[in-house]
Amino acid sequence: MAMKLEKVVPFGRSLDEYIKMFALSETDLQKSILGVGDGPASFNAQATKMGRNVTSIDPIYQFEKKEIRTRFNEVVDNIIEQIQASPNDWVWSYHKSPDDLRNNRIKAIEAFISDYDRGKQEDRYQIGELPKLKFQDNRYELVLCSHFLFLYSEHYDYQFHYDSILEMLRVGKEVRIFPLLTLMLERSPYCDRIVRELSDRGYTVKIIKVEYELQKGGNEMLAIVNPSFHNKLK
Repeated sequence: MAMKLEKVVPFGRSLDEYIKMFALSETDLQKSILGVGDGPASFNAQATKMGRNVTSIDPIYQFEKKEIRTRFNEVVDNIIEQIQASPNDWVWSYHKSPDDLRNNRIKAIEAFISDYDRGKQEDRYQIGELPKLKFQDNRYELVLCSHFLFLYSEHYDYQFHYDSILEMLRVGKEVRIFPLLTLMLERSPYCDRIVRELSDRGYTVKIIKVEYELQKGGNEMLAIVNPSFHNKLK
């Protein structure tokens, strides 16, 4: 893959953040889970320690842990400065302040780095990216996509989003995507059309309010259940 690390902003979230972003129940955490675009999240490392079954894919996994950590160190201060410069755009409930956010991102990447080499050996961190996944049909019970689809609507068009979601539904029985906002703090222009078209195809599609909010207004996720999956969302 012709990915350039200098174009990547490697911010990762924790297991607790995933639980809140995706409204994960204890039953959900017992499922086979694929995290798409996990980056340097500590979700996989922490879940694995609890005996959970999580696979993460991201093109960033083609790089060594030292390279990923170096890139994080290069961008973290700038990102926090941008956040501090736009105080009205953020909700400080989960993270208490920009400094607290910075500390939590450091904790997440440190847990990721400590698990990375072992995780690669165990195939828990695999190189891959949307809109094509290498997994067989219905390989996973739950597919999670954090801070990629919808967030980068200005960079990826509707067809990319639609194809990517169908691909995730091919490999997983249920797909959850968070957040639904773009980088400009607006609901993605693709969201309503995605809901309508997938509903027309027979998928169970719901927008669910969640307990996590950092971007102002970014407290909703999209949950989509494959029509062949009978354990419907309540």
